[in-house]
Amino acid sequence: MNDYSAHLHWNQSNIGEFVLSSISPVYEIQLLLFMSFTAVYIITLLGNAVIILVIQLDTRLQTPMYSFLTNLSFLDVCYSSVTVPKLLNALIADNWRITYYGCIAQMYFFHVLGSTEMFLLSVMAYDRYVAICSPLRYPILMRRSISLLLGVGAWTGGFLHSTFHTAFILRLSFCGQNEMDNFFCDATPLIKLSCSDTTIDAILLATTPGILGPSCFMLILVSYTNIVSSILRISSREGRYKTFSTCASHLITVSIFYGTGIIVYIQPMSVYSSDNRFITVFYAVITPMLNPIIYTLRNKEVKRALQKVLFQQNVLHKKIKTSRSCD
Repeated sequence: MNDYSAHLHWNQSNIGEFVLSSISPVYEIQLLLFMSFTAVYIITLLGNAVIILVIQLDTRLQTPMYSFLTNLSFLDVCYSSVTVPKLLNALIADNWRITYYGCIAQMYFFHVLGSTEMFLLSVMAYDRYVAICSPLRYPILMRRSISLLLGVGAWTGGFLHSTFHTAFILRLSFCGQNEMDNFFCDATPLIKLSCSDTTIDAILLATTPGILGPSCFMLILVSYTNIVSSILRISSREGRYKTFSTCASHLITVSIFYGTGIIVYIQPMSVYSSDNRFITVFYAVITPMLNPIIYTLRNKEVKRALQKVLFQQNVLHKKIKTSRSCD
């Protein structure tokens, strides 16, 4: 047995599972939370599924902007599904245990999807920048092959970022405390449980989000600085409002994503505590539900397409009903 295999064997022989932190010690409150989070999860799945379906059915929405929105909705479905089903099971069964490999898998995919969303929001900001600041060049700069490449790049970046972090965490040993300071497996509380030297992991955890997060945010900020500058040069008030309205949904999504993400991740590991769980619940559970609501309420084209689909379904239902009555 080589050293690496021996290390993994020793690691697993000492800790085979972790105990997640309960959101509330009162079982009645857990039942209430179970019903609330079940409703949130159903709305998340249905809301994002409707966005994807509407975009696919309406030919007017076959543009890079809505292709990225489809990606975002698919991301939100997966992102929510990584944590919420396990959370619901823990709440109803009052069982907060998770296996070592289950914990690693949950952390890996949570960071894959979170990182991908971070990159995707930057891509969406660039798309709006090109559309508003260089409209004549938009068909060339954002042609199908380029938009596809940007979408694939966002997903690739998410997988690489998460794989990099997970590879370092797999090196760690867990041989004592197994009660995690979070309701799902995340990098920071997992590293805090390790009995190995976590200096490198702590540095990576502090620097990587501290570099990638602000870098993506700066790209978004630069894009919107140029967008606002272009909008202000539009002479008519109606034109300015119409142009800005195409960016409003994305700006709200960016604000929620980065606002909660900064509070959760851009802080020293030494001050991380279970007090963050309420912000983490919003970040991991509530945010994926908000995106389809934001885009449906703020985006006129999506609302128009949704109304069209509902109207067609209503007409089809009436025809079927009429046909059956005639028979």
